[in-house]
Amino acid sequence: SKDYTVILVVFVCCMVGTAAMGYLQRVIEFVEKLIAAGNLNRDLISILFKAVGIGLLTEITSLICTDSGNAALAKSVQLLASAVILWLSFT
Repeated sequence: SKDYTVILVVFVCCMVGTAAMGYLQRVIEFVEKLIAAGNLNRDLISILFKAVGIGLLTEITSLICTDSGNAALAKSVQLLASAVILWLSFT
């Protein structure tokens, strides 16, 4: 059934995201070393990580919406994410 497929895809995406967190922890540790070595602004790095996170989640959500037959919803989610990232950049 189409409904069960969407639920299964969301579940698998969550599992893959959880597995990716282990690798992302190493990236965060490396960036922490760069911040300390280069005396970088921690707030700007935080905004960068938030924007990347929003972008990745938006891409996954958009693909799930498209696979479910809701292309208009997928585009709306992308537009909303772009607006949120823009707002995040200015605050």
